[in-house]
Amino acid sequence: MAVKLKKDSTVVVRNPLPSSKAALARMQAAKPRDTAPEKALRSALFRKGLRFRVDARPIKEFNRKADIIFRSTKVAVFVDGCFWHGCPKHGTQAKANAKFWKNKIRQNQDRDADTNKELKKVGWKVIRVWEHENPEKAAKRISNIVLKRRLPARP
Repeated sequence: MAVKLKKDSTVVVRNPLPSSKAALARMQAAKPRDTAPEKALRSALFRKGLRFRVDARPIKEFNRKADIIFRSTKVAVFVDGCFWHGCPKHGTQAKANAKFWKNKIRQNQDRDADTNKELKKVGWKVIRVWEHENPEKAAKRISNIVLKRRLPARP
């Protein structure tokens, strides 16, 4: 792990150095948006006739983006990577720099929980889809929720 000592004697911990060239290549290949699972889900939603925004902030003042949003029905969809968000089925633990990665994934999970809470407070429905989920099944689940929220409330 790279450590830098500032002039005022505070220590700044930087991201650890990659354990190998292969690890570096994997990290550089990780995309922040337009991943294969996101594209597959978007295609499935589009085939169902749904239209949406991609990689957008549900709330203007909220400095976090959802992968897919349905603004009119206040539905935010996040496609979570198994490694990055600690999937209970497929999440793996890094062997090199294990402590750093364990903390990083825990921070991601904490941020996810905070995002869910903040969006729910202002009336948004948050849907989280794991990258390993079947996109057609996930699209059906999302479609049902979006269509239900479109219906006028009964008196």
